[in-house]
Amino acid sequence: MQLKDSAGYLTSGATPGALELYETANRDLRCYLRDPIGTADAAIAQSPRFLMAHVFKAWLYLLSTEPAATAAARGILDAARELPGNERERMHLEAASALSEGRWREASRRLEDLSIEYPRDGLALQVGHQVDFFRGDARMLRDRIARALPAWTRTQAGYHALLGMHAFGLEECGEYGAAESQGRRALEIEPRDSWAQHAVAHVMEMQSRQADGIAWMRANPEAWSHESFFAVHNWWHLALFHLDRGEHAEALALYDGPIRGNRSALAMEMIDASAMLWRMQLRGIEAGKRWQTLADDWQAAKHEGGYAFNDVHAMMAYVGAGRDEAAHAVIEAQRAAMRSPGDNAAFTREVGHPAALAIQAFGAGDYLRCIELLRNVRGITHRFGGSHAQRDVFDLTLIEAALRGRQNGLAAALSAERLSAKPTNPYSRVLLQRASGLAMAA
Repeated sequence: MQLKDSAGYLTSGATPGALELYETANRDLRCYLRDPIGTADAAIAQSPRFLMAHVFKAWLYLLSTEPAATAAARGILDAARELPGNERERMHLEAASALSEGRWREASRRLEDLSIEYPRDGLALQVGHQVDFFRGDARMLRDRIARALPAWTRTQAGYHALLGMHAFGLEECGEYGAAESQGRRALEIEPRDSWAQHAVAHVMEMQSRQADGIAWMRANPEAWSHESFFAVHNWWHLALFHLDRGEHAEALALYDGPIRGNRSALAMEMIDASAMLWRMQLRGIEAGKRWQTLADDWQAAKHEGGYAFNDVHAMMAYVGAGRDEAAHAVIEAQRAAMRSPGDNAAFTREVGHPAALAIQAFGAGDYLRCIELLRNVRGITHRFGGSHAQRDVFDLTLIEAALRGRQNGLAAALSAERLSAKPTNPYSRVLLQRASGLAMAA
């Protein structure tokens, strides 16, 4: 007899004990807590033919964007194809298989179709939401979840996660009031929902509410950081609020502590480290040996050419550490990636490659080249993933290149643009003052 999961959908190959473990893994994933892969492994150990436990594990490996994890996911999926499964489970399997082969757009569409047919499948919605994030598709970040909301009730397991995901999608679409409301609702239901916590932080970042953001993140860090594998990114948001206020010592302390203290080799955590140190470098903050240790870890991870967003952040580390050979290796890997099958070829060609070249040019003091490259892509950087807050680093780099390259008119125009978009951000005024000083000295 097939058992039903908490959403009422039939599962194949599950025993009661294995299904309970699977539900626990899903609960932890919804909040980004503990070790959902380990719990899925325990479910598989109890029920080796439990198809969705295998698929769940493959999804988590795939969404890490780690080359070794992607290879492992392919093996999991190959074995899972031999197991019996129903239509919904097969749709998961085919979507995950597309992603394992680098077909991000196809995976997104297959998950979209799955959620249309089975809107209470929380795993499909959550992995679809992450695929949308990696593709920089703001509209689908919002609408994938909005479509499913009518099929859910507050009492269904995971409803808080639906609200938290909707909050982030609303924020990425510029609907800040609705986003903050949904994020806060999610946290009223489940205070440990790290994604909802992060969605509200994004709203405050986009609205330049640095004081509110610091208060928001510092109110109960135990809730969003304890046993959380998303904690580093949330600490990054707190450091960003401090950095924009000119509180450099606080930002550095967060970098040295919860952001980078454990020297994680996970791509998503090294991205946060690179992004923070690069912003500090743009502001003239001395990083000391921090660049060297971060570059060591990027080189050891061997991510080059696998996912364009990772490549650009690896380039930041190599430029910051003065490692010309490693930077050259990124460029060569990108050239190979652009000739390879899969959607990363387009991510790299359209944004990742020119952005990496721009970072390299900035490090070499070739500010005119950096400006040219970034002006060509600044309007389409969403095409290679990330959030508005993450991609803001390219606007900051462009402004700094214009200032250092003494492109007075461009520096003044870009600084005025930034002040208009972020009028209460203290750093906006710093940039405008510097641009005005250049114009007066000319």
